[in-house]
Amino acid sequence: MMLIELPPDAGPAAAPTLSAANWRAKKILLVAHKFPPFMGGIEMHTYEVGRRMAAWGHAVTVLTGDPTGKLAKEENVEGMRVLRVPVYPKSSDVFFAPSLYGAVAAADCDVIHIQGFHTLVPPVAMTAGARTGKPYVLTFHSGGHSSRARNLVRGLQRAVLRPLLARADRLIAVSEFEASHFAAGLRMPRERFVVVPNGAEIEAGPSVGAVDQTKPLIITVGRLEKYKGHHRAIAAFAKLLEIYPTAELRVLGEGPFRPNLVQLVQELGLGERVTIGGIPPGERGRMGAMMSRAALVAFLSDYEAHPVAALEAISLGRPVIASDSTGFQEMVAKGLVRGVDPHAPPSVIARAMADEIARPAKATTRVALNSWDDCARNLVEIYHNVAGRGDAPAGGVGRRLVNRVPLSDQQSDNARASAC
Repeated sequence: MMLIELPPDAGPAAAPTLSAANWRAKKILLVAHKFPPFMGGIEMHTYEVGRRMAAWGHAVTVLTGDPTGKLAKEENVEGMRVLRVPVYPKSSDVFFAPSLYGAVAAADCDVIHIQGFHTLVPPVAMTAGARTGKPYVLTFHSGGHSSRARNLVRGLQRAVLRPLLARADRLIAVSEFEASHFAAGLRMPRERFVVVPNGAEIEAGPSVGAVDQTKPLIITVGRLEKYKGHHRAIAAFAKLLEIYPTAELRVLGEGPFRPNLVQLVQELGLGERVTIGGIPPGERGRMGAMMSRAALVAFLSDYEAHPVAALEAISLGRPVIASDSTGFQEMVAKGLVRGVDPHAPPSVIARAMADEIARPAKATTRVALNSWDDCARNLVEIYHNVAGRGDAPAGGVGRRLVNRVPLSDQQSDNARASAC
């Protein structure tokens, strides 16, 4: 089984920021539909914060799904107890897990942290938490989808989940955009949401790589799905070659849209100038080294809440262009990335690319952003506020606690029916 390899100096800090008088070790249940060796934003987030919490002395259990049926049902991963349950159907991202409810209900934990909202895992986990009276929090980790039908039902999905989300002790967003987006979509006060940004750390060696201006490397990063916008980057790259005829494009990712991208490269006659393919999740150092050599990193996705890959590029000081929409708008407003109109034609995107490549090297040093230690510490403080019952530190984050009352059998049955 392949896990993310981290350099020895990238481990978690020795202790959380909570004062010694108030700090209490917690039994934490992290529920995520997938976990390494699978790779993605939720998988990365759960792994990074979970291993830090375990290192700080918390008892961390990760309850996750295994669509392959081939992974260990239980194992220890960097101090975390990882439990895997079967999910169905194996070829879908619905993630129906019949045994999940019982596993959450039986868990010995002080707090349940549910990762994501877009599969059947979160509503089942929330129902189990509500019925048993266990405090639970949820991080949305929202993203786009290539299916128009799936995007159209998002409003209905929010409406169905709203009763369970309203009972959560905290609703956590990864960006201000996401918090405002869900506050409006769920018709809840903005004060009900806490923003805890993802970390931005990637190993790239002792120094940022040198950019070869005679053969500028452009990178576009993300799963190969249509909504990720790699096809826009390829079309713009074809125009960019008129300005930088020796440039190269690397599409870093794997996914179902790959054949379409390969066909587009062939149609545009780009031949060997474009390389498509991901880097294995266990080779984070290789990813960081390649990104550090990029003359430009492009993110032209339709929707991102708080893109970790963009943060990593920024932390390495790379010039970044991104769709001036969704979670990227915060980065554009802060001057961290250059925004481009999501509907801009390839020629306009190419011009923006050329301008960023030609700009004097503005970042041979790295930019300080929130770390994964920061992210994990913020979450630990939230756990103490919702589950501490008196041992939470002064000035804690988030909204006032609500009185939790276990669901009646009838309420639970209704909620479980809505979840499925």
